[in-house]
Amino acid sequence: MEIVRDGPTLALDGEFDVRSTGDARRALYEQLDVYDVVVVDLSGVVAVDVTALKVLAVASREASRRGGRLRLRGCGPHVMRMLHMTRLIRLVEVERTPVSA
Repeated sequence: MEIVRDGPTLALDGEFDVRSTGDARRALYEQLDVYDVVVVDLSGVVAVDVTALKVLAVASREASRRGGRLRLRGCGPHVMRMLHMTRLIRLVEVERTPVSA
């Protein structure tokens, strides 16, 4: 998985799973050390597992503890489905994308 930092945004690209959670966790906490609001762009994620989503949920809780926020952007149907199935959707903030007419 590729991780790209752009200001407060952390863009993840590729397979976000148990093999990449260590790198993602480190990058998330580095962002939280610098920014109050961190946006994780998941639009490039092609596969996700429960372990990866738990990393996001724990980082979101840590952001709140510090007085900040962690937002997920670009959640594809597969990510949203996993968030709902695991009920982690209750623990993370997901940016809503406007519906086109």
